[in-house]
Amino acid sequence: MTATANRTTSSPSPSKEECEFCREISELGEKSQPPKLTNKGKLVLGVSVGVFSGISALLIPFVFPGFRKFPLPFLPASHHQVMNVMKALHGRSGSLIDIGSGDGRITLTAARKGFNAYGVEINIWLVLFSRWKAWREGLSGHAKFFKKNLWKTDLSPYQNVVIFGVESMMPSLEKKLESEVISADAHIVACRFPLPTWEPALQLGEGVDTVWLYRFPVKHAIKL
Repeated sequence: MTATANRTTSSPSPSKEECEFCREISELGEKSQPPKLTNKGKLVLGVSVGVFSGISALLIPFVFPGFRKFPLPFLPASHHQVMNVMKALHGRSGSLIDIGSGDGRITLTAARKGFNAYGVEINIWLVLFSRWKAWREGLSGHAKFFKKNLWKTDLSPYQNVVIFGVESMMPSLEKKLESEVISADAHIVACRFPLPTWEPALQLGEGVDTVWLYRFPVKHAIKL
């Protein structure tokens, strides 16, 4: 009869040095404490949080104008874009309305060029800032700013209309322009995004600085 012996496999026992090392690590972990801020560190942290909170409180009203039919975050016009608008309206005069006037730079530039300029903006903070800039530059008599919803603004009294919007709102704006009685000599300048079916009489600039000029009576682009 053959007997089968049971075999057991055992792991090697840790050495004395390894055990002592593990015990030292464990003791260090139990005694460790989170780092403490010094009084100077607390002061610096407090000042940093306060400055960040203050800057955020100032910028949020400018950048986020509130809930609208179309979201329009504040994107200031570049210098080249403003100059392109003025080139498109070269030789023009009379009243001008800037839809979505932001910080007022297009409206104020138009006022300097001799237009009776009006800016419409739903963000009250930008309206107040624009009025302050107009007062500081002595343009309050020629540049007026209003907190108003552009969809409730009558565009018929103006000979010149500047549109500063986002792509999603351009079809609705085109319908608004078509449905309202606009001067037969009206000029419309669209910034950054063109009107979807109107054929521009002039295009200036490139990229985000592009502007499109439309003259009444408008022509409709033929889409193949």
